[in-house]
Amino acid sequence: MARYTGPTTKISRRFGESLFGYDKSFEKRNYPPGQHGNGRRRKVKSEYSLQLAEKQKAKYSYGVLEKQFRNLYAEASRRKGITGEILLQLLEARLDNTVFRLGLAPTRRAARQMVTHGHITLNGVLTNVPSAQLKAGDVIGIKEASKSKPLFEGVSSITASQFEWVEWDAASLTGKFLNYPEREIIPEKIKEQLIVELYSK
Repeated sequence: MARYTGPTTKISRRFGESLFGYDKSFEKRNYPPGQHGNGRRRKVKSEYSLQLAEKQKAKYSYGVLEKQFRNLYAEASRRKGITGEILLQLLEARLDNTVFRLGLAPTRRAARQMVTHGHITLNGVLTNVPSAQLKAGDVIGIKEASKSKPLFEGVSSITASQFEWVEWDAASLTGKFLNYPEREIIPEKIKEQLIVELYSK
């Protein structure tokens, strides 16, 4: 399963925000990378540069590579509605992202690892596909044999999800994907219209 394995702090510094979760190194140096990153004057970016940067930002944020992202955009463009918003909804509906939103993992990378290592079930069936697309009502659980592992020792302290489109049941240690979230409640600072403009060229 392909994934980005390069430097993370450098990428976060390029965009001016931590895209991979809390990063101590980024907090210390939250200015652009490079020898003169803190004081160098930046050139005015072209329209294409802004659009490309927004696409890359979305890809890094959700841990999606180019081919996967292009396929998701194609699917979003086929559906009725605003393409940019649908694209973000499809990204939010990925299994690894939902595990992260439920609070089972501190970052999307950690959530992806939980899924690929076989700790997560979807509707009672073990799955190791992080990109699995969820539908309203799908139930995410922890494999019975994994519940006692140190990896999940903090799960019992989760009382509720802070995101409206997912629900956590502390009694059964399961989460539910309720529906696709509306754009205004998705916290990611992504200008999805720029991505649509880029792919529309």
